[in-house]
Amino acid sequence: MFFEFLYFVFLLAIIWLGSGLVLNSVETLRKKTRYSSFVISFFILGFLTSLPELAIGINSIQKNEPEIFVGNILGGIVLIFLFIIPILAIFGNGIKLKHKLGRVSFFLILLTALAPAFFILDKKVNSTEAIILMGVYFIAIYLIQRKYNFFNSRKRRSLSSRLYSFVDIFKISFGVAMIFLASQFLVNKTLYFSNLLEISPFYIGLFVLSLGTNLPELSIAVRAIVSKKKEVAFGNYLGSIVANVFLFGFLSILNNGEVLIVSNFLITFVFIAFGIIIFYYFSKSHNDISRREGLMLLAVYVIFCIFELQKCQ
Repeated sequence: MFFEFLYFVFLLAIIWLGSGLVLNSVETLRKKTRYSSFVISFFILGFLTSLPELAIGINSIQKNEPEIFVGNILGGIVLIFLFIIPILAIFGNGIKLKHKLGRVSFFLILLTALAPAFFILDKKVNSTEAIILMGVYFIAIYLIQRKYNFFNSRKRRSLSSRLYSFVDIFKISFGVAMIFLASQFLVNKTLYFSNLLEISPFYIGLFVLSLGTNLPELSIAVRAIVSKKKEVAFGNYLGSIVANVFLFGFLSILNNGEVLIVSNFLITFVFIAFGIIIFYYFSKSHNDISRREGLMLLAVYVIFCIFELQKCQ
């Protein structure tokens, strides 16, 4: 079992390295454009840091174990709101939320994170609900586009000009290949530990895989603290959250339009909803998340883990 665990950690490390190759190339693109750090992070980094979730999802569907991707994506949403962003606030002496979104638009984008948890309350997601989830993603994109005008002709020409190199393309391609290959073996190991420990693969996805597939977000947090570019990290986190909502719907469609889970999801839903509400409350007061507020959000995550671990027993 010890060697199986080491192999599990090794696969997570491969995903982290692959994500690093992709993110470094995107950072090069960001420096060559005049886009806002928040915008580039939301649209590009947000999607690319969700590649591990996509890879895990596709492989879990192939194994006929959709609970793995359900736990992984929903666990990732909780992790970003209640662990990664608080860590950034605590060790970065707070986060200034540098975005042009109004309070209503900002709240609606945060609310998209709650949509997958809401639809899974009855322990299933049908094809109609999956399409709605994918639509919610495009609503969030519209709200960002309306404020930043990301797709206007001048900026499209900026992106279409040769701002990349073949080395960047190779790094991105190789990084994506590493992520998908490691994810295939990672799903097998998730099922192994699920059977060995006699717990639902949903919980392994909720705790272990969600941490592993969000290593790119954690690495961005560390780099953001060191370089004092926290707006890059925050834009990435919002982008990653709404991309995960899209992936949840997309993967549900891939799974013959329906996902069924056996786990009781009410407590998880309550914690996600509570986390979003207090996160919004903290952020709207002074347009930031202070170190003290980060500690409070982190405390909510610890309580969440205690409740969920009790359910595993």
